[in-house]
Amino acid sequence: MAPFAIRQPRRIRFGRGEAAAAVAEIAAIGRRLLVVHGRDPGRADWLIRALAGEGVAVVGHSCPAEPDLPMLEAALAAARAAGVEGVVSLGGGAAIDLGKAVAALTPAPGDPLDHLEVVGRGRPLAADPLPFVAIPTTAGTGAEVTANAVIGVPEHRRKVSLRDDRMIAALAVVDPALTDRCPPAVTLAAGLDAITQLIEPYLCTRANPHTDVLCRAAIPGALAALRRLMAAEDAEARDAMAWASLAGGLALANAGLGAVHGLAGVIGGMTGAAHGAICGALLPHVLRANRAALAADSPRRARFDEVAGWLFAAFGGPDGAAALEAWMHGAGLPRLSRLGLAPADHGAVAAAAALSSSMRANPAPLGPDALAAILQAAG
Repeated sequence: MAPFAIRQPRRIRFGRGEAAAAVAEIAAIGRRLLVVHGRDPGRADWLIRALAGEGVAVVGHSCPAEPDLPMLEAALAAARAAGVEGVVSLGGGAAIDLGKAVAALTPAPGDPLDHLEVVGRGRPLAADPLPFVAIPTTAGTGAEVTANAVIGVPEHRRKVSLRDDRMIAALAVVDPALTDRCPPAVTLAAGLDAITQLIEPYLCTRANPHTDVLCRAAIPGALAALRRLMAAEDAEARDAMAWASLAGGLALANAGLGAVHGLAGVIGGMTGAAHGAICGALLPHVLRANRAALAADSPRRARFDEVAGWLFAAFGGPDGAAALEAWMHGAGLPRLSRLGLAPADHGAVAAAAALSSSMRANPAPLGPDALAAILQAAG
């Protein structure tokens, strides 16, 4: 067995009602906290009031879209001006990534570009981050348990990571009740993101016994739960998707990803489209391309057969990937062209994605031509 390491928050709380139950634990990270929330500040009122009741001074900060460098710089200015001692994110993956980056960079001297990958200098953090707590309100990204934050850099039309093991949250609180009645389009895109972040770590070259246990247990349930949620609101299915999202975050943090995320990071930076929707649109086509690229005697083929079986159980049809593709677009997921990716950009996206960090663990070698063919099929 190859050596492996496990990275995860010091503490994870999961279950309905855990967000409210964790308030005293959250308050213990500092007497002055920045609370990063989504577009609607009203959704954070309960947390701000509860923390105030614990004697905490709270500064609220909105994250209305997927974070980019100007948004990060504004949030850092607010955090430093207020002298905050910790950061709490309550929201989807965007709010969690912004809060995680603010916690990491508030104590750090210098410019954020000193630490951003690809377009920046990619240096390790110069100081320990502030304590960080993540409370997701969507079931998709798993960002509450990862050691990176994805930040858009408009000048370069790229999304890149700020990455350091010290960025892992001190506390992650996954309360499925916070995802109840999430709009169908968000549920679909986020759910496909969660499923992709279970399938890619299971198939990737860095899979290990720890991530295998998580993925094998969560993938079938996530596929079934997402189908149920797109038909009707269902508390048990919300619980299953919240667990799938958490498991996927743990799996990707401890194994790796693959071509879906290699392509999605580039496409998101170019188009501004939602990350989960991009991942969903790519997933069936990447599955086909990876399996076709594997050598006939590759032991990894058995894993692809397992995934195909899970897709068949959820969606039927002789080709599970095709059945997934038909179902998700029938449920309203846009194709890449509708998400803003022009065919003329396929070559540039493929070339950039081939060099991305996510591609390092892809289960089969896929060069720019193969990646461009995936984009064409998903367009």
